[in-house]
Amino acid sequence: MSTKEQDYKVKVDIVKYRWIWIGISLLLTLPGVVGIGMCYAKFGTPLKPGIDFTGGSILQYQFEKPVELEPIHEVLEECHLPGSQVQKAYISGREAVVLRTKALDDENLKKQLDKALEAKLGPFKQLSIDKVTATIGPELLMNGLIALFSTLAVMIMYISYRYKFDFAMCAICALLHDVIVLCGFYAILGLVIGVEVDSLFLSAVLTVIGFSVHDTIVVFDRIRENAKYVGSKTKDPVTGEEYKKTFGDVTNDSVNQTLARSIYTSLTVVFTLTALYLWGGVTTRDFVLAMLVGIISGTYSSIFNASCLLVLWREIKLKKQLRTPATAKA
Repeated sequence: MSTKEQDYKVKVDIVKYRWIWIGISLLLTLPGVVGIGMCYAKFGTPLKPGIDFTGGSILQYQFEKPVELEPIHEVLEECHLPGSQVQKAYISGREAVVLRTKALDDENLKKQLDKALEAKLGPFKQLSIDKVTATIGPELLMNGLIALFSTLAVMIMYISYRYKFDFAMCAICALLHDVIVLCGFYAILGLVIGVEVDSLFLSAVLTVIGFSVHDTIVVFDRIRENAKYVGSKTKDPVTGEEYKKTFGDVTNDSVNQTLARSIYTSLTVVFTLTALYLWGGVTTRDFVLAMLVGIISGTYSSIFNASCLLVLWREIKLKKQLRTPATAKA
């Protein structure tokens, strides 16, 4: 390590204000936990499931004239299809309407819907109709959960081997924070505006986990490199008093050394995702929004949560060691 890095001055005292960072995390996660509980009470699932999980039909219509979504909702209500999702999309440069409804197994119901749409909004062209059976949904959900828990298990084993067990547990706690924030955000959206989750949402969750761990590992790697300076003498930049560095001091130095890199890396991803959300089309919008929320949460947890939890873990461990008779005698 260079002399410049050894004499690095802390710009943000992460450890000193750790309870503030943890308090902010609680403020972010508690509404989401409540939202997840309300979703479970209302839908029987933690999030409002889309047709990927419940089964249903996806219909694409292209009308001769531009249409508003409200009249389409009225038609769906008249045809006994409440709770259906209606979105606009652009296909081959022309405006189209995408309907997500319960399974239209009854051919008469489909004809009734088409007749009502034509009577209210004029002639249209049906671009496609896709059906998702209810048997596919549980399989997708189960595979997604298996992938999620397998990822967490492998991460714990790898980080424990590469670093130490406390590093692994703190990284997993930061990950769980990101997952709860993301799922809670979508639970609230499902309750308020009816946003549903599909298989792409599970992909977004796994991608966010990968990004968050990557960011956390960058910080942890610097902490491990600087751990040799624990107990070394240094001077307080304000008072000029000499003192020995604690693990918290080393963690502060390490986080600040990687702070700019973490923020700049995340900002480039956030800018890209924001552009995709605004101009990338309706079909990927929910996926991009999930990524956007997860990346911002992951950046925060990697900087402020994982490092603070690691310091707390080490301080508790040190106190326990000092209480043992053998250590006290030594």
